Amino acid sequence: MKTTKILPFFLLIVLTLAALFLKNCKGNAIQNDRTLPYSKKINNKTSVGEGKGLNRHPSIIDYSKHARCRMSCRDITEAEVRDILQNGTINYKKSQLQLTECNKKYAVEGYSKDNQHLRIVFAPCNEEVTVVTCIDLGKGWDCDCK
Repeated sequence: MKTTKILPFFLLIVLTLAALFLKNCKGNAIQNDRTLPYSKKINNKTSVGEGKGLNRHPSIIDYSKHARCRMSCRDITEAEVRDILQNGTINYKKSQLQLTECNKKYAVEGYSKDNQHLRIVFAPCNEEVTVVTCIDLGKGWDCDCK
């Protein structure tokens, strides 16, 4: 008699766990599908194809006033920015890819030659890429950038 009272609760727990498992699997599949059109793995690094997503070798790299200020106070050079653009890993959680083509922002992370852990936000549009900001993930800097 007691097992028939417990059975509905047991089934409810099993169904809840199954639903959570399926939701997690489906969420991972959607996330993986979302990255496929933009990137492919080469030597364990994310590389984005030409003409889609982030152009890793743009003909022009522009720098916003804010990015120039952040680079100056954090001792980040243009060569380091180019290196992160070409060899860094896109952090899709920090990127804004749901926007229109010339409004997308890619947060690309990597290490500079002097071992700064950097996140640089790039905004591609056609053959140009604009550096929006530069962040040192390992150290807080006092910058007076507005």
